[in-house]
Amino acid sequence: MKHLRRVLIAAALATTGLAIAQNKQEQDSTKAEKLDEVLVKAVRVDAKSPITHSNLSKKEIAKRNLGQDIPMLLNFLPSVVTTSDAGAGIGYTGLRVRGVSSQSTNVTINGIPYSDAESLGTFWVNLGDFSSSVENLQLQRGVGTSTNGSSAFGASINILTDAFSREASGEISNSFGSFNSRKHTVKFSTGLMNDHFEIAGRLSNIESDGYVDRASTSLKSYFLQGSYVDDNTLIKAITFGGNNVTYQSWFGIDATTLRENRTFNPAGAYEDENGNQQFYDNEVDDYRQDHYQLHWNERYSNNWSTNVGLNYTYGRGFFEQFREDDDFSTYGLNPLVVDGQIVDETDLVRRRWLDNDYYVFNASANYKDNEIDLIFGTSISHYDGDHFGEVIWARFASQSDIRERYYDGNGRKNDLSAFSKATYKLNDRVKLYGDLQVRNVNYKTSGINSDLSLFLVDKNFTFFNPKAGVTFEYNETNDLYLSYARANREPNRNDFESNPDIKPEQLNDFELGWRHKKGNFTLNVNSYLMLYNEQLVLSGQINDVGAPLRTNSGESYRLGLEIEAVIPVTNQLTLQPNLAVSSNKNRETVRSFDGELQNLGSTDIAFSPNVVAANAIVYQPLKNFQISLLSKFVGEQFMSNTEAQDSKLDSYFTNDLNFIYTIKPNSIFDTVVFTGLVNNIFNQKYVSNGYYFTFDDDFTNPGTIATVEGAGFYPQAGINFLTGVTLTF
Repeated sequence: MKHLRRVLIAAALATTGLAIAQNKQEQDSTKAEKLDEVLVKAVRVDAKSPITHSNLSKKEIAKRNLGQDIPMLLNFLPSVVTTSDAGAGIGYTGLRVRGVSSQSTNVTINGIPYSDAESLGTFWVNLGDFSSSVENLQLQRGVGTSTNGSSAFGASINILTDAFSREASGEISNSFGSFNSRKHTVKFSTGLMNDHFEIAGRLSNIESDGYVDRASTSLKSYFLQGSYVDDNTLIKAITFGGNNVTYQSWFGIDATTLRENRTFNPAGAYEDENGNQQFYDNEVDDYRQDHYQLHWNERYSNNWSTNVGLNYTYGRGFFEQFREDDDFSTYGLNPLVVDGQIVDETDLVRRRWLDNDYYVFNASANYKDNEIDLIFGTSISHYDGDHFGEVIWARFASQSDIRERYYDGNGRKNDLSAFSKATYKLNDRVKLYGDLQVRNVNYKTSGINSDLSLFLVDKNFTFFNPKAGVTFEYNETNDLYLSYARANREPNRNDFESNPDIKPEQLNDFELGWRHKKGNFTLNVNSYLMLYNEQLVLSGQINDVGAPLRTNSGESYRLGLEIEAVIPVTNQLTLQPNLAVSSNKNRETVRSFDGELQNLGSTDIAFSPNVVAANAIVYQPLKNFQISLLSKFVGEQFMSNTEAQDSKLDSYFTNDLNFIYTIKPNSIFDTVVFTGLVNNIFNQKYVSNGYYFTFDDDFTNPGTIATVEGAGFYPQAGINFLTGVTLTF
């Protein structure tokens, strides 16, 4: 009897010990997760915050991660419109949220600004296969919370890279598809060594010929991180980057060519000595970017924690271009006498270079108890970018020397911001949110630009960006939120080049939302009113390297309603629809046409469709097999702010088929995952982007001025596919 009692006591103690150990492991796991997420806490919001947002997890990203750029993976989120220069989602891609361009979208990686400091754009092509190293991603619509870098005017995208892993692992992923597209990825993690240290990394190579003729892409990239982890400490050293070589396809095609030969690419075209059309084989962007980040997160108690982030980014590369019969004067060259004749033009190949350094220091502290969650911090950055051009070959070289720069300029930008944000629990139902940010920007240029003009800018801006909101939790399944946010944003380099008197833009953003969640059913409804002063809207035009140009629009607004839901129909079938309906208006538009000023009154803002909708029908007949029908509708939109008919993009409706099948062989590999994606299964011929221009012609009829209009279009691919297999071990 005594022996039996001892056995029972020993068993109880063992069970208790096991439970304690499991509980400790769960606590450690929770701590680890929070330690990683603190890297982005200063720029993110939680589920109950009065900020309109959507989250995308690593698991959701993996379903369609077959080589396409990050914008294409965000295509089915509310109010998102994506486009691809090459037509198939690999290479130069972009997105607009609520009609707002990428130059007004803030992007951070681990809290470090990624959007280019000078152009304010985001070049996803420099992040080849970066989605394979993303832990999760948050898209905030509207102004959102205070962030690092330039303010968000339509959206902010906050990316958290891979969390450290406790267990050693490896992954090999390969995918292939239409247009000779392919992706090869190798990942590894050592797991925690000595319970504290982990090293993890990734190497990737993506190649594609593109849907558009010669719109090829070659992306080589890497990601490497070393982590030190303790109960209250996380230190991460991260480096990532890569090289992209992309044949240009931003020239677009006119309406006639769109109908007759939609894949035609005029880039690199010239006539040989016999009058035959040829294409220069190296009309490419060749750019390399390397990032180095160091993050130190420390928890001092259950209430206090801090985070420090350091970043250095080195970018360099060129756009190479063949030019036929260019004037010597364009390059500061003197005319030549050849065989007794004056020669003042020549065929040549030029390179237009960018060489830049970007330094960032972020620091934040967080105090949290049962009633208040307070974060305050600062961000300091310095950008130094050289812009210069070289003629690397010329049929007639005049007095030029090898590696001589025909233009040479520099841009420097200093950005200092400080913020304090707090969420205060007033009672069991009401949470108050406040957010104050002060930001100072100094931008200075020197030298000459690509058209050999002196380009001097010396501007200093100080912005105050307050935000406030309230969340009311009606019951366990429903909450309401209301928020106001103010944002100010400086012009970019292209803005100053096109208009030295360009003004900064201001925005007052009002958001009202309802969130309902019961079991697996979710419904989010929000309305917004975005009131702008001097909004920098897309003009429809592009510059001589394909970058979109913007102009101040006086007073304008965006008014909209967004609805998204997750609807479980059965245990195997789920619907995930979203709908955005909006009105986007310039209050008054004045233009010059045929030599006379015309007041067009209120007009649609360029590239702002009134309806954007998406839906996913997800069917999972087996635990390890899932198939989804992904649908996207984008309403008609204008590429100009004058509602010119020649600038209209027709509405389009596309459907993609996505499947994922997982096998657990219990052998060398933990899992074997087969993934497939058939894009545009009904082979719709559509255009998602383009440009529109006008110019005054006074040569046809002397003494009169006639306005000439024109448009270019970027056709997107018809039915195409990607399929891949991922092995984990």
